[in-house]
Amino acid sequence: MKIAFVGKGGSGKTTLSALFCRHLAALGRPVLAIDADINQHLGVALGLDDDTVPPPMGEHIDAIKDYLRGDNPRIPSTSVMVKTTPPGSGSRLLSVTGHNPLWARFGVDVAGVTLLATGAFTEDDLGVACFHSKLGSVELLLNHLLDTAGEYVVVDMTAGADAFASGLFTRFDHTFLVCEPTRKGVAVHRQYREYAADFDVTLSVLGNKVTDVEDVAFLRREIGEDLLVCFTQSAPVRAMEQGRPFDIDDLEPENRAALAEIQHAVDATVHDRDRFVAQMHDIHLRNAVAWANDATGMDLTTQIDPDFRPTPGLLPAARTARENAVAGTV
Repeated sequence: MKIAFVGKGGSGKTTLSALFCRHLAALGRPVLAIDADINQHLGVALGLDDDTVPPPMGEHIDAIKDYLRGDNPRIPSTSVMVKTTPPGSGSRLLSVTGHNPLWARFGVDVAGVTLLATGAFTEDDLGVACFHSKLGSVELLLNHLLDTAGEYVVVDMTAGADAFASGLFTRFDHTFLVCEPTRKGVAVHRQYREYAADFDVTLSVLGNKVTDVEDVAFLRREIGEDLLVCFTQSAPVRAMEQGRPFDIDDLEPENRAALAEIQHAVDATVHDRDRFVAQMHDIHLRNAVAWANDATGMDLTTQIDPDFRPTPGLLPAARTARENAVAGTV
């Protein structure tokens, strides 16, 4: 399952993303976590030192494109591959647990979780680039990633409704919006729900920083049936955020139960592969017409392979000698 955590800045979505990853890893489940927030804090929340960060994928997007396009005849070069380019015959597909040169180069193992990160703004980005140029690496990976039963891909997304500036919001099986019991918090829910209405997005709300029954009542009144579960203020989480030792077993029973409820909701979600592919093609068509055809000087609608369906059976059982050679250059 591909899972997104979204929410207003400061709502705690990075913290809950990390706690859910730790919960799954403690159960022995395969977890791939991606830090796609402009504030790159997921690694620290998972237990990495401040100075230990994954290599930034956003600074190496051409190398990522070159690997993913493989021998796809519809993509003659990296220069005509954009963030929405879908996989087709000859493209390289990725698995959560399988070895590939992208995971080897950009992944960091932390507490049983494989962590990838877009990377933060660099000095060269300031004043000339937006963060969505880095998010393109995440959209490409999710388009080419085949997760199978019992595998989890957890993405800590940008704040607010910023995800709607790209097609990234359609790349998830289940989206969790983290919401504080405030008017500003529930306003983000209304905005997200409105934007997602026409795209068949499975959305649940996680109340966070709840202190009493009045907070819960407020969220239920304002959010309704979208509210899945609430997290209370947590002393162990505060200790973690202050850099003190933390283990998932330190978490309060009610918050551990809330994590289990999220997992139950995820496991009950139906992965609609046909919808995933249809939306991927639709988003690519929109981008091709809006800007990508002009930017590349080519008709990128021809990159869509209408008969290609990514399925786990297409994942290689082992890397070929050619892929091993490519691994040295990615």
